[in-house]
Amino acid sequence: MTPELARARFAAARVAHLATADQRGIPHLVPITFAIDGDEIVTAIDAKPKRRAGGPLRRLENIRANPAVSVLVDEYDEDWNRLWWARADGSASIAADGPRFDRALELLRGRYPQYGTTPLAGPVILIRVARWSGWLAA
Repeated sequence: MTPELARARFAAARVAHLATADQRGIPHLVPITFAIDGDEIVTAIDAKPKRRAGGPLRRLENIRANPAVSVLVDEYDEDWNRLWWARADGSASIAADGPRFDRALELLRGRYPQYGTTPLAGPVILIRVARWSGWLAA
């Protein structure tokens, strides 16, 4: 899969999986909603209950310690000729306010109508994509 096709498949997906690792390299993987803005992927912490209620989320702690991340989307089908995946590798940062924060929330609200009733509490994760890659079964 070419980088251009990987980016296009990625952009059309509705859910992705964000992989982070702490400073010791211990991985952590979570599903995310996202939007693409140029060569940047944006995602936000919304108000749905999180497992670490009251404490910092592991994905945020990991990004502060180690900004290298991967984000994966994929398609599974019983017909294995239709399988594919697309991945974005890059560097993440966190924003709690400002123009990039506002832009990320605007993009996410435009892409997911559910954010009309589920508040985006922030912060946002901004991922500068360095590499798009992917694989197609057929």
